[in-house]
Amino acid sequence: MAKPKPTKPTKPAKPAKPNIRPLGEKVLIRRLEADQMTKGGIVLPDSAKEKPQRGTVLALGDGKLLDDGSRGDFQVSAGDTVLFASYGGTEIKIDGQEYLLMDESDILAIIG
Repeated sequence: MAKPKPTKPTKPAKPAKPNIRPLGEKVLIRRLEADQMTKGGIVLPDSAKEKPQRGTVLALGDGKLLDDGSRGDFQVSAGDTVLFASYGGTEIKIDGQEYLLMDESDILAIIG
């Protein structure tokens, strides 16, 4: 009798970048996943998980409109992992994925 070949675990598909272009000084962020387990090994139910304050920048607007009519440069760029304020931004849902749309001023730091 032949043994069945073991199957390799598949990685979850990375969500596609949404077709959204932020305006002005807005930034589109995908929040990082919440921890499923505590450091001590206790599995957390969804109701006990805190929303992470970290995410990845997906898209940037045109920049802040300055007094002279020009646009200011962003301090962050697409692909940066950032730390942001707990209740900053507006949560939006597109194609079943959740994103945050926030002002660049709500971003506290770039990680890494």
